Amino acid sequence: MGTHTKKVGICGKYGTRYGATLRKVIKKMEVTQHATYGCTFCGKNAVKRQSTGIWKCLRCKKTMAGGAYVLSTSAAITVRTAITRMRKSKGIEV
Repeated sequence: MGTHTKKVGICGKYGTRYGATLRKVIKKMEVTQHATYGCTFCGKNAVKRQSTGIWKCLRCKKTMAGGAYVLSTSAAITVRTAITRMRKSKGIEV
């Protein structure tokens, strides 16, 4: 097993290889992909990544599509906001 790492966290497995900047980018991705996210169906903080872009709630067993490393990407949030704004301006309720 690897030794305890204070600064590098999950990227301690790479040691001194690949350069500091690349390891920082990889650390950000790996931390976000291993985190648990809130479920939009049941409200619990139990959504985990199954594989690239596939997320599953461990409580209500719902499977949903999302980003590769994050459940909801910034582009998806922007589109969702724009659609909501357009619906509100036309007076359509869902």
